[in-house]
Amino acid sequence: MARRSRARYLAPIALAATIAGTYVVVHQGLTHKKSAPPHAATTHKARRKVRGTFYRVQPGDNLTSIAAKTGIAVATLEALNPHIDPNALQTSQRIRLRR
Repeated sequence: MARRSRARYLAPIALAATIAGTYVVVHQGLTHKKSAPPHAATTHKARRKVRGTFYRVQPGDNLTSIAAKTGIAVATLEALNPHIDPNALQTSQRIRLRR
């Protein structure tokens, strides 16, 4: 009987290990993300936060985080700023908070 190559047995095991590892990494990445609410609800406390007419975008900000900081709904921010792209906010960009 001819001696069989180790690769014949190790290749399926390596493939299964790669698939399992990929699944674990992807699953962990999906479950550890903080999910943002679809729209920011304004509360009485949050409404008092708004002081100025404009907000300067900070590093890492998005419309949802700005809405949470200022107490203004995301839909209102989008309506007041039709010229901005919510997916491409720039640091120190001015966003209108009220008319």
